Amino acid sequence: MGRAFEYRRAAKEKRWGIMSRVFPRLAKAITMAAKEGGSDPDMNSSLRTAIQNAKAQNMPKDNIDNAIKRATSTDAENYTEITYEGKGPHGVLLFLECATDNTTRTVANVKSYFNKAGGSVVPNGSLEFMFNRKAVFEFEKTEDFDADEMELELIDAGLEEIEVDDEMVFVSGNYTSFGDLSSALEEMKIDVKKASLQRIPTSPVDFSEEQLVDIEKLLDKIDEDDDVQSVFNNIS
Repeated sequence: MGRAFEYRRAAKEKRWGIMSRVFPRLAKAITMAAKEGGSDPDMNSSLRTAIQNAKAQNMPKDNIDNAIKRATSTDAENYTEITYEGKGPHGVLLFLECATDNTTRTVANVKSYFNKAGGSVVPNGSLEFMFNRKAVFEFEKTEDFDADEMELELIDAGLEEIEVDDEMVFVSGNYTSFGDLSSALEEMKIDVKKASLQRIPTSPVDFSEEQLVDIEKLLDKIDEDDDVQSVFNNIS
């Protein structure tokens, strides 16, 4: 499949596999959720989801507990959630979600990544129409799984789509239905492995292998930044 494909695969494995980057982001999400809605996951659905996602990545319990404790400590950092939109090499569109204690640092870094890659940051809202914001839930497929039955159970909670592969089930709806879908899945005793708000491109674009090498280099650089929580793109 060529050198470009091998580079992309290696780059993705590097991004997905480095827990030293994943765990701090998960911990930050837990701390922010606990600070905003309280440290009891039974009373704080956002915290419950953040803990759920951390466990799905095999984050140690001590790390989770420490992240919750940091939310109530006197020297707890105050994070600001902010988004950036940009056009990268070959016209790829990128949407960044960040959580930072220093917005001046973060915006300077983000602009630097795009500029060095031959792209640019664009005004917020410029790419909003290019992505649909969705609530997405992932859980393991069981032997007795029935997609039609689940659709009936979740339609009133805002279900829009169910996708099934050999091992996993993906349930999605409009981002405004996140809470209702989460509650409905809990009532059904579904063991959700990951729950997230994602930005799905409305018009995905096919890029060549050579173009993807350049794009992956920018994605790698962005991914090294601890202030960046999530990155979405319009790659097909």
